[in-house]
Amino acid sequence: MALVKISGAIYLTLGVLGLAAAVLVPAVIYRSGTSALPSWARIAIPGPLSAAHAFLETQCESCHTPNVGINAASCITCHAPDAFALGKPATAFHATIQECRGCHIEHQGRDVRPKKIDHSVLVTVALQAGSARTASGRADASGIAALLRSLGVTRGNESVSESSVLDCVSCHGFRDKHQTLFGQQCADCHALETWKVAGFLHPSPKSQDCNQCHQAPQTHFMMHFGMMDQGITGQRGARVEQCYFCHQTDSFNNIKGVGWFKMH
Repeated sequence: MALVKISGAIYLTLGVLGLAAAVLVPAVIYRSGTSALPSWARIAIPGPLSAAHAFLETQCESCHTPNVGINAASCITCHAPDAFALGKPATAFHATIQECRGCHIEHQGRDVRPKKIDHSVLVTVALQAGSARTASGRADASGIAALLRSLGVTRGNESVSESSVLDCVSCHGFRDKHQTLFGQQCADCHALETWKVAGFLHPSPKSQDCNQCHQAPQTHFMMHFGMMDQGITGQRGARVEQCYFCHQTDSFNNIKGVGWFKMH
């Protein structure tokens, strides 16, 4: 019986100490910063920060708020003045987005870029932005509803199609290998998980109409083509638009009679 009482007292003491730590540690860090409890920071860190954020590894409070977590405002404080990122077509949307954790994940290691695009987060932000504009009076409810209907978006019990909400071209247009020939409805062919088109069958290797879809690189229109390209492939008489003389259909770097060759 005495042993049971001693064990109970020990567990009670440990419980009290744990509760006290749970209250005091956030309070101390909130008031004095991580430097006040360096040993706690070394124990609590889930993994190394990326190389870009490594200087913050001993300053958890720069990104984390006690009992709250990561606050997007902390990210914006540092990254808002990034004119280079905000000026690029593919990243300009960061000027209005208020959610960082959905796509940027830290503590994965020094050599890992803290980026993993989650299109569903962008969809949520887009819909929230529409609701916010309605609530603030900058756009009426009927206008937002009409916009969503035109995008094929439904609310309620029906699911929202991510590809129908997102404007793919606003981020990916500058990398359009189709040169706008296929329009701007990327979701008609491409999925969000990969740019590879499921079920796509390339034309026959015997096809001679490659240049209908593929544009030759600029070097093919310079002396480089005659001095290097034709010599490497052995096709001295080939013209720039006659891709099929030199290239295989599985990859432009697979040269007939030569094999895999990547000059640039």
